[in-house]
Amino acid sequence: MLSDGLALVQTVDFFAPIVDDPYTFGQIAAANALSDVYAMGGEPLTALNILAFPSGKLPTEVITEILRGGQDKVHEAGALVVGGHSIIDEEIKYGLAVTGRADPGRLLTNAAAAPGDRLLLTKPIGTGILATAAKAGTLDAAAESAMLDSMRALNAEASRAALAHGVCCATDITGFGLLGHASHIARASGVTLLLRIASVPVLPGTREAVRRGVRTGGAERNAAFLEPLVQWGAASAEDRAILIDPQTSGGLLVAVAPARVDEFLRAVPAAVEIGEVLAAGSLPIVLE
Repeated sequence: MLSDGLALVQTVDFFAPIVDDPYTFGQIAAANALSDVYAMGGEPLTALNILAFPSGKLPTEVITEILRGGQDKVHEAGALVVGGHSIIDEEIKYGLAVTGRADPGRLLTNAAAAPGDRLLLTKPIGTGILATAAKAGTLDAAAESAMLDSMRALNAEASRAALAHGVCCATDITGFGLLGHASHIARASGVTLLLRIASVPVLPGTREAVRRGVRTGGAERNAAFLEPLVQWGAASAEDRAILIDPQTSGGLLVAVAPARVDEFLRAVPAAVEIGEVLAAGSLPIVLE
């Protein structure tokens, strides 16, 4: 905290390409890194590029396009790229270290959900499954386009709406999947989260990909972590695969007081109510 009304929030995130197009990869990686600042209720100020690439094995245009995609997304967020660092590696990796500003009295945290709050999700899930299907060449063009649009989209609107409507609890949905990040809220807040499976928005093509047997390694790790934390209810194997799917640049999961839900939904039309916060029960997550 720099002063009574000003705090800095900092985060770093980078990963290997999940799409083939370098510019698109740069956009997605940047949006994913910026998301952590939005999840804390901050506004990005500056970003540092983090880049790894194989020496002499790729045209320099590939690196240029990755960095251009990242810079364009940082500029869209109203921030600036002020430098960075690169290393030689066998595999391309890219991301950002981001510094943002926030009001220390209005931070978003995963430890502030209260019984009675409604749970709203601001983006559909399924990006891990769909990206895997796309790499295998089994994803149709419409589903791939929807996946890319979702991953490129910033969480700025959702974060600002959360602050404007009195929300104190939020998390972004990334590598631990929807249920993994929901469990973090439940345990940090000392509550149980009830999620309605039928209400969870899913990207087009996701269920079809699961039926074709598409899975990710990250999902297996998430499944092992979540097994003792979730009352699975009537969740099918297909539902489980989607709910634990690792996300890249996913949306925000926010806990909103009942009286403010309609206001939030008007401010963030893409958001969907998917459940509610209960007093702590025997398990952090209950599905129905």
